[in-house]
Formats: sequence, structure tokens, C-alpha cells
Amino acid sequence: MNVFTKIGYRIFQKSMWVVMWFLPWKQNKGILSGPGSIKQLPKWIKQKEGSKSALIVTDGGLYKLGIADPIKQAFEDEGIKAVVYHDVVPNPTLDNIEEGYKMYKDNDCDLIVALGGGSPMDCAKGIGARVMLPKKSIPQFKGPMMITLSKPFGKLPPIVAIPTTSGTGSEATLAAVISNPETHEKYPVNDTKIIPRYIVMDPELTIGLPPHITSTTGMDALTHAVEGYIGGENTPQTKRDSIEAVQLIHKYLKVAYDNGTDLEARNKMQYASYIAGRAFTRSYVGYVHAVAHTLGGHYGVPHGLANAVILPYVLEAYGKSAHKKLAELADCIGLQGANNAEKANAFIAWVREMNASMNIPDKIRAKDGSPLIKEEDLDDCIAKALHEANPLYPCPAIWGKNEIEAIFRKIM
Repeated sequence: MNVFTKIGYRIFQKSMWVVMWFLPWKQNKGILSGPGSIKQLPKWIKQKEGSKSALIVTDGGLYKLGIADPIKQAFEDEGIKAVVYHDVVPNPTLDNIEEGYKMYKDNDCDLIVALGGGSPMDCAKGIGARVMLPKKSIPQFKGPMMITLSKPFGKLPPIVAIPTTSGTGSEATLAAVISNPETHEKYPVNDTKIIPRYIVMDPELTIGLPPHITSTTGMDALTHAVEGYIGGENTPQTKRDSIEAVQLIHKYLKVAYDNGTDLEARNKMQYASYIAGRAFTRSYVGYVHAVAHTLGGHYGVPHGLANAVILPYVLEAYGKSAHKKLAELADCIGLQGANNAEKANAFIAWVREMNASMNIPDKIRAKDGSPLIKEEDLDDCIAKALHEANPLYPCPAIWGKNEIEAIFRKIM
């Protein structure tokens, strides 16, 4: 990549950083947190919004476990009609959004409740966008602030985010990542209008998480905090959020992984996920996410797993461009080194140690252990990752085809 292209990208990123100061960030109007807080939701939301009919958006796994049932019943006990859309897939599709949107309309809903991890939340955000702009399709919202540009003074129906994992940060973000199975494309819709208005962080909902979900979603939160911190569009608040999230993850993720019933660790990880999401939604992410989204869209690799595997390789490949900020993150969790380079390498080593201690692999493989990324798909994957990242993501270093290809080959 020539130097003039890189300069152009940096000018674009600096322009975006300036624009971000003028966006309406304060969409969140309230948080319920602590064991049992889910039981308070129906009365709480009725007082705040006067809701009469709720669409609960979740995935098939949570629905089969019966987690949506008591929430639905609690709404009905409060006099609020509730219906459940439970077909959200791990990387929510355009069809998921259209099906949920139809259920919302058919039942005269005025509230959307997203129950689960990032996929139900992203689907709920997409449904909300369709409710506000029924004549437009989700692909028309690709790119920054396209929903707002389409209807500057419009409002989405209130969205309540109830995370059952601790990692995606979707409860705090302006992003919804949508998949198109026909094109193998996975892309983000970014707009402050889709930031959930209310959040419920009840650690009791996360007790039943399998260890591998606890680990990969936790490392997803770490990726958000790290990429949000080392990029070039920080604010004082995003820096504070990223540092606190890294500290909480350092202290509590392995505890939650080893003892899934530890409510304090679970609740702290929920908060870490939230503030990491709040950080990266303002300061953006980087090449880890660009590659991970490509793997999710092309092969269905779970996002948290992809981020966990890719993170140390990308941090290492950034080299000197990331050493200072990685050293600062190393300092915040007590890692030692004689200089910035040593501290940065200590931080990367800690990431690898965390992965290994929670049985997260160091390569992207199929379920049977065979290679997943195919040589014949590589050019397309590289192109999609670069298209997502450049010029939008303010990474420590600007990469082209060769650097992205090197990351794919390291994880193959």
C-alpha cells in the first residue's frame, strides 16, 4: 500500500473522530444489575415506557432451555402481552430480521427485548431499524449512521438488552453485525439509534453457560477493550473504560470459567463486557474484528472464538506501532518489563496464556480438527477483511493485502 493511500486513510479516520464528538451517544436510559434483577424488569419498563406488547428476541438454544419462559410470564403477569421470536442463528441473518419484524407487526408490539448474546441483540437492533424504516432493507443500512441519515429525527422502539453471556458488549454498542448466507457476507450496521435503551445484567442468567462459552465470550470482551484502547480514536472515557475492562477480565474471567456459579465473578464479567462495549463503540475496533467477521460470514466461526484465536497474532504483527499502548495495558494488570517492547510482549504472552488455560485453540479448525480455511477461499476472505477495515478502523498500523494474508496463514 502506497504512502498516499495511508495518509488518506488517516485523514478519513481523524475526520470520523471529530464527527463522533457530535453524535447523540446517550441512548441508554437505565440499567438493572445484580442477582434476580430480571424479575424487576416488567414493572420497571412499564413505568418508564408504558409498554403494552413486547417482542422477546432470542435463539433456539436459550428457548429450549426455557430461559425465555419465565420472562414472558413475568411480562404477562404485569399486564404486558409478550411473544417470543426464537429462531435467531449464531450469526443473525437477513431472514431472521425479517421474520422477527413480521412477528413484531403482527402482534402490535411496542417494545423489543433482546435475550441472549450478541446474535439476539444484533437481530433485535435490526428489527428495530426495520420498524422505524419499514420501506428500507437492512443492506441499505450498511456503513456509518445510515439509519440516522435516512430518518434523522426518527426513533426506534425501545430495546431492552438482557445479556446471557459476558463478552459481546452488544448491550452498549451502536453496531449490529448481520450475515447474508447467499453472498457469505457479514457486515456491521453502525448507528447510535440502535444502542439499546435499557440493560438488565442479572448474573443468575449466566450460571448455566458452558465453560467454552464463558471463555470465548470473555476473550471477546478483552478484544473489544484492547482494540478500543490501542486504536487512534480514543477519548478520555474510552481509555478509562478499556483499562477497567482489562483489569476486571484479568481478575474475574478465569474465576468465572473455573467456577461458573460464582455470582460475583459473573456479575463483574457482565460489567466488563458492558464497559468494553461502551469503549469500542466509540473508539472502533481493528484488524482482529475484520478477520473474525470474515471467518464468521464465510465459515460460521463463532465470533468470540475467532477473536480469541486471532488477537495475539494481530497484536504481535503490529510490532512497534502498538508497543506503547500495550505496555500501558500491561502496567494496569501488573505485568513487568524493562521497556515498552518487553511489557507489550508480556501482555501478548498473557493473552496466549489465558487462551491456553481455558482450552481455546491457537488455530482456526473445523470441529473434527481438520483445517477449516480453504486456500481457494483466501483471496475472497482477504478482500472482505480489508474492505471492512480500511479506511474505517483506526488501527495502530495500516495494513494491506500482504499483512492480512499473513494473519490468515498463521491461523490456518
